[in-house]
Amino acid sequence: MVEVRHSVLKVGQADVFYREAGTRGHPILLLLHGFANSSHYFRHLMPLLAHRFHLIAPDLPSFGFTKIYGEYQFTFAGLTETVQEFLDALALERFGIYVFDYGAPVGFNLAVAHPDRVTTIISQNGNAYEEGLGEGPWEPLRAYWKQPSEAIRNKIKQRMSLEGVRESYFQGVPDPSMIEPEAYWLDAALLAQPGMMELQVDLKLDYKANLERYPLYQEYLRRYRPPLLAIWGKNDLFFVPPGAEAFKRDVPDAVVTFLDTGHFALETHVREIATAILSLPNVS
Repeated sequence: MVEVRHSVLKVGQADVFYREAGTRGHPILLLLHGFANSSHYFRHLMPLLAHRFHLIAPDLPSFGFTKIYGEYQFTFAGLTETVQEFLDALALERFGIYVFDYGAPVGFNLAVAHPDRVTTIISQNGNAYEEGLGEGPWEPLRAYWKQPSEAIRNKIKQRMSLEGVRESYFQGVPDPSMIEPEAYWLDAALLAQPGMMELQVDLKLDYKANLERYPLYQEYLRRYRPPLLAIWGKNDLFFVPPGAEAFKRDVPDAVVTFLDTGHFALETHVREIATAILSLPNVS
């Protein structure tokens, strides 16, 4: 049995909950989750990689069990700052990143700021290109960016109900019986905390800042060409396959792999993803 340890580290205005597995001294792999989940998303992946990596999976601020205090800057810039402070507190100077969904802009922000620190990138439905944005799911956000309204905010919040979260887990999955119900129940329960939906809507609306930084991410990729695996649930409506293929434009040696599943690919294809990571050359 592989032991996964659970800890909390206070950094700045956040108490960061994180999961840790593997042996210190092995290559470090930082696991960054997306919306609306947490480090719980990596619960099955970590034991499969622990013999090769020292794995660190934090809950982003106001996700999972990480708590924020005071006038926290609940933006992607704020999340990135907290993760950077967390890494500094743990003295993690060189690491690979596994980025999923919201974890992608946070991870790419880290890479742009400190390109010498990031050794490898594994992007699982973690987007960095405009062509990776699916049309339907992004319509409410694009409409809000053009003309803010309370009606659009309420429409976005509807997706954060138990049924909305459950639907996002099932979308594009050929066999929904493979989805463990505790995954979407946990996400929905944490979203139902007082005031949480308003915070999460604010963060969704801040995603426009990430689109504006896409050219910086692409410039970083072109210049440094880190070892990169883009492994994608091909049925994802949020971040569509052209977003995975686009990585090869800036990193010609990137490995691009598609899986017959939806957005939350680890829920159905954890062994395939672990095998792909372990098969990468020059992963350190």
